[in-house]
Amino acid sequence: MKMNRVWTGKEWGAMGCAVSALLTAGCASIVSKSDWPVTFSSNPKGAEIVISDKSGREIHRSITPTTLTLPASSGYFSAARYEFEVKMAGYTATKGTVSAGLNGWYVGNLLFGGLVGLLVVDPATGAMFRLPEDATVNLTKTTGVTSTERALRIMALNEIPAEWKTKLVRLE
Repeated sequence: MKMNRVWTGKEWGAMGCAVSALLTAGCASIVSKSDWPVTFSSNPKGAEIVISDKSGREIHRSITPTTLTLPASSGYFSAARYEFEVKMAGYTATKGTVSAGLNGWYVGNLLFGGLVGLLVVDPATGAMFRLPEDATVNLTKTTGVTSTERALRIMALNEIPAEWKTKLVRLE
């Protein structure tokens, strides 16, 4: 003879709590985070770096290497993007970009977090995105003379501007 088991109020309560937790939580929000440390480096070290958000507003200025904790989201369902420029005397200024990608834990909402986690919690907290751990640029030595460097240049007398000729000193 087959007997059907009847659930008690305590069992229904536990089941209700479990279902409620799954429907109101985001997987990435629970096991991950929204802000990530990113280390910005250059080869060679010691270059000036300026980091801006995706609207172009400067958010940090430092010397490489530097680590900065940044939000991975720039709004609801919007991944953050940061632009940076690295400068050092004798080297060509170099620009780069760091962009957030989809956090692997976000996919866990398909199994555990439910629609609320997938469409509300993780996108609202920014936990659906993740930033890379580091960004490194290799600076290239400049060729030629820039306006900030001095160099000896031999010129013919007719190549010299008139305003410079008054400052010439005759060598014997």
